[in-house]
Amino acid sequence: MRLFNAVLLAFAMFASTVYGASPPASVERTDWKSFFDQHNAVGTLVVLDQRSPNPVFQVYNPKRASTPYLPASTYKIPHALFALEHGVVKDEFQVFKWDGNKRDFDVWNSDYNLRSSMRGSVVWVYQWIAQRIGEPAAKTYLEKAGYGNADPSGGKEGYWLDGNIRITAFEQISFLQKLYANSLPFKPEHQRLVKDIIIVEAGRDWILRAKTGWEGSFGWWVGYVEWSTGPVFFALNIDTPNRMGDLPKREAITRGVLQSMNALPPASK
Repeated sequence: MRLFNAVLLAFAMFASTVYGASPPASVERTDWKSFFDQHNAVGTLVVLDQRSPNPVFQVYNPKRASTPYLPASTYKIPHALFALEHGVVKDEFQVFKWDGNKRDFDVWNSDYNLRSSMRGSVVWVYQWIAQRIGEPAAKTYLEKAGYGNADPSGGKEGYWLDGNIRITAFEQISFLQKLYANSLPFKPEHQRLVKDIIIVEAGRDWILRAKTGWEGSFGWWVGYVEWSTGPVFFALNIDTPNRMGDLPKREAITRGVLQSMNALPPASK
């Protein structure tokens, strides 16, 4: 309990800079351990359900939720936004021509556009984007967006994969809240386009927008479910000791929790 209180105090200091004098309260959800145990996973999950008038952060493993990690491919969300702002990408139809170099994933060995590269999490497209934006401009965009530690330095494959940028699960949600509300200091049409290309699935009265990420030793799934009564934001981070064998656990755990909250419909049989 002492550790949990210390973590919440640290988060409250961070949140006050993001939400003002009255940030959402936090509650620890130790009962969510069963969802992680079911999949033999170690990690954290933060959910902010804004369908209620007084939303609170619901947190499993608050210490880890406050620990900064590389964003991996979840960074493609802000990266696509920065590419549009910088003029590197004109629209969702611009084609990125495959350079002919064979990559580990066969699916990456073809041409892509912004929408398909987001869906396929195509690293080489965003490496191309990063080269054309450059580190100084990337840092400016990151600072304007208030994204993690806003440090686009280092890294051989990409600073979001093995460089110095870091972000916590709480900060992932903070960024997504601003994107949801079109309140980031970027053109609204660019924010709306990015939100459109991260749609995972939708029903008659809900839309799931999200992005996975994988560093190798850990993985993310971040996003939100949009309802008429309000959005439900989530950020999951788990260890992946079995590497690709653990990747389905990201969505399985999160979907299980969201379904238990009626934030996602039950899985169809």
